[in-house]
Amino acid sequence: MFQNGWIDSDVLRPPKILAILHQERSSAGRVGQLLIQAGFALDIRRPALGDPLPETLADHAGAVIFGGPMSANDPEEFIHAETDWLKVPLAENKPFLGICLGAQMLAKHLGGEVAPHPEGLVEIGWYPLRATEAGSELMEWPSMVYHFHREGFALPASATLLATGDSYANQAFRYGANAWGVQFHAELTRAMMQRWVVRGWERFSLSGAQHGRQHLEGRMIHDALLKAWLQRFLTLVFGKPELEGSRQETARS
Repeated sequence: MFQNGWIDSDVLRPPKILAILHQERSSAGRVGQLLIQAGFALDIRRPALGDPLPETLADHAGAVIFGGPMSANDPEEFIHAETDWLKVPLAENKPFLGICLGAQMLAKHLGGEVAPHPEGLVEIGWYPLRATEAGSELMEWPSMVYHFHREGFALPASATLLATGDSYANQAFRYGANAWGVQFHAELTRAMMQRWVVRGWERFSLSGAQHGRQHLEGRMIHDALLKAWLQRFLTLVFGKPELEGSRQETARS
């Protein structure tokens, strides 16, 4: 690229965040939008559809495993492969965020159990969240968050609990310096929530679930604070991007 008689021999590139999704039409949602706005690029992979996972995150600034309708206990090969792959960000100390299923995979990888509520309760809708002392020291947390799950996770050994709830005590945790898991969904856009409400209506009859109307009404009340929290949280997890490549200018011959 020529500019004023000089050549940019290496274009600055935004650092990549690996985004692992679980269905053909799954989206990185607001997490993806906010990461791109912050200056990152997304490398989207869907192992359930045959996409490979990288053997190293040397070319990535971090990774996110999103949620999905499957269980971390399912026998499918991609579930085992993703859970085992978590040794990569942990060994390389790269920022990692697990959301719902991704958090359960992280907990299971670290030796924690993933299981339904002992009384059969689910969290499908908006539910209260309370930060622990350790969580409060990091940041301010939303008081209500959105859920869509039937299983929870035991807190792994050596992990720090950051937020808790009524039915499922373990809502957010940190392991080491750079591994994070959250049980709830802050990534949903309005369109995503509407799709979940339409496609997931059969689950609204489960014990503890809220009806679809409550999902959308709750969004009008609680979503602005949840979005503001998510933006701060992503900065906490991934920091600010450093552009890759060096900008070297040489005279045009």
